[in-house]
Amino acid sequence: MLMGSADLVPGVSGGTMALVTGIYERLVASVRGFTGLPVRIVRGDTAALRRDVEWLLLVPVLLGMGTAIVVGAGFIPGLIDAHPEPMYGLFLGMIVATIPIPWLRIRSRGAASWLRAGAAAIVAFVLAGLPAGNVDDPALLLVFGSAAIAICAMVLPGVSGSYLLLVLGMYEVTLDAVHARELDYVVVFGLGALVGLAVFSRVLGWLLEHRHDATMAALVGLMVGSTRALWPWQGGGDERTLHAPSGAAGDIMLVLGAFVVGLVVVSLLARLERRREP
Repeated sequence: MLMGSADLVPGVSGGTMALVTGIYERLVASVRGFTGLPVRIVRGDTAALRRDVEWLLLVPVLLGMGTAIVVGAGFIPGLIDAHPEPMYGLFLGMIVATIPIPWLRIRSRGAASWLRAGAAAIVAFVLAGLPAGNVDDPALLLVFGSAAIAICAMVLPGVSGSYLLLVLGMYEVTLDAVHARELDYVVVFGLGALVGLAVFSRVLGWLLEHRHDATMAALVGLMVGSTRALWPWQGGGDERTLHAPSGAAGDIMLVLGAFVVGLVVVSLLARLERRREP
C-alpha cells in the first residue's frame, strides 16, 4: 500500500518505498519472472510458475498497490492541493531518508559510483523541472503509451511515474478516470502498463544482476535529482523555479516539522527492515 500511495504523488516513486521496505531487488526479479511466464509455459516449462516468481511477495504487493491507488485517488491529490508546502515537506523528508539505502548496497563505492550517481542526478533534476502539460480528452493510444512510460518510472526509485504523467498532461485525467471507474480508460491504461512493465522489468532485472553497483549508483542519483520536484517552495505554471523558504514563521516551521516526520518515519522503517535481515 505504501508503493501505491507513493505512486499517486508527483515526485515520489513506488520504487522508493520498495527500497525502504527491503523488497526492491526481490520484487524486480519476481516481476521479471512473471512477465516471462507465458513464453515459458508455452514451451512446457511449468516449473517456472514456482521457480521464477515469488508469489507470496508479488501478490500482496499488487493487491496493496491496487487498493491504495483506488482509495488514495479520492483524497491524496486533494490533500496536496489544500496543503502543498507541508505535504511536499513530508515527501521530501521521506526521499532524503531513503537515499542512503541503495548507496550502502553498492559493494565498491569508488569514483565511478560517484560519477554515475552525479550523471543520473543531473538527468533527474532536469526532468523534475519540466513544465506540466494538460490533455482533456486523450486518445486511447496516448493513454496506452503514457501508461507504458509511467510504469517504467514507477519501478525506478527517484523517478516518479505520476510526475511523468503530469508532464505528459495525463495526470489529472487519469486520476479522474480511476476515481470515476471509467472502464475503457482503466483497461487501456492497464494494458499499457503491463506492456511497459514486461519490457522494462527484464532490462532492469538484467542490470541488477550483471551491473549491480552501477545500477544502484544510478538509482541514488535519480533519487537525489528528483528532490527538485518536492521542494516545498517553487513557482507554478511553466516556470517551476525554486525559491527560498517564505511565508509566516509558523508556516515555515510546519513544513520543517513535516520534513522531520518524513525523515524519521522512513528511517525507522529502514531500521526495522535491517533488523529483519539475516
